[in-house]
Amino acid sequence: MIKVEHLVRKFGTSVAVNNISFEVKEGENLILLGTSGCGKTTTLRMINRLIEPDSGRIFLNGNDIREQQPEVLRRGIGYVLQNHGLFPHYTVAENIAIVPNLLKWDKSAIKKRSAELFEKLNLDESLSEKYPAALSGGQQQRVGVARSLMVNPPVLLMDEPFGALDNITRNAIRREFRELDELVKKTIVMVTHDVQEAFELGDRICLMDKGEVKQIGTPKELLFSPASVFVSEFFQEQRLQMELKSVLLEDIFPELKRVSAEDGFSGRSSKITAWDKMDQLLNDNSVDHGDHIDLEKLMAAFSVHKDKISAQK
Repeated sequence: MIKVEHLVRKFGTSVAVNNISFEVKEGENLILLGTSGCGKTTTLRMINRLIEPDSGRIFLNGNDIREQQPEVLRRGIGYVLQNHGLFPHYTVAENIAIVPNLLKWDKSAIKKRSAELFEKLNLDESLSEKYPAALSGGQQQRVGVARSLMVNPPVLLMDEPFGALDNITRNAIRREFRELDELVKKTIVMVTHDVQEAFELGDRICLMDKGEVKQIGTPKELLFSPASVFVSEFFQEQRLQMELKSVLLEDIFPELKRVSAEDGFSGRSSKITAWDKMDQLLNDNSVDHGDHIDLEKLMAAFSVHKDKISAQK
């Protein structure tokens, strides 16, 4: 769906993006991860021509984006900003209707689509006539997402979409984001500096530093098969937590079956991560989930799984 070839962007003598290339498959969520100043936001903005590259090319669904006028291109790409980007003197209803109005949608179609997104994003319809200042931070961000989805674009660009929210609100919205059916078939490129966010939301992660791509891969590939010392050290501080979040119970079935054989291990909760299972065991000890896993067996199986991966390198 998106193909980036040898992009270069300079600001004066400073090289913000230095000859980067990557592809994003249809329906994939690619995370651009890195510290401030690594070039990830500049890269994102070049995809919808908010910034023009000095050299290199970008293709959207096989078409060079330079073949379209920038404003026409942007109407077909959803864009979510960190600080929601809502116009303060427009009501919520007016904010989310901006692109449909430009596309000459019928008022009844706008109203129907708005109601549909309000329901999916847990927004009360009474908010429609309010102005952004009257909304909480979480509500503002949900409205920003609704606006980006109004015309059902196939591609969604998200620039630190949850960065301005407090931790509790951010975690809740990230959870909603993962479960939102509206986003399942979208091709998404999202910028973040939050490692946990990248691992929770990304199918693949593009780790950047000083305008260059250091490694692109699944969360598991970046953790267990780092391409360089930089990649390995980047995740060191949160390594165990990220490893547990990147491994599914089904990944460690052979080890779990062995350590739980005497209890009749069922593998019933195979699609959750080792981290989620650990959280469940620590906070929900009174409930028997029928899979006969306890914390000691889980960590023993995880340790054996890690040793096997290391031995394969």
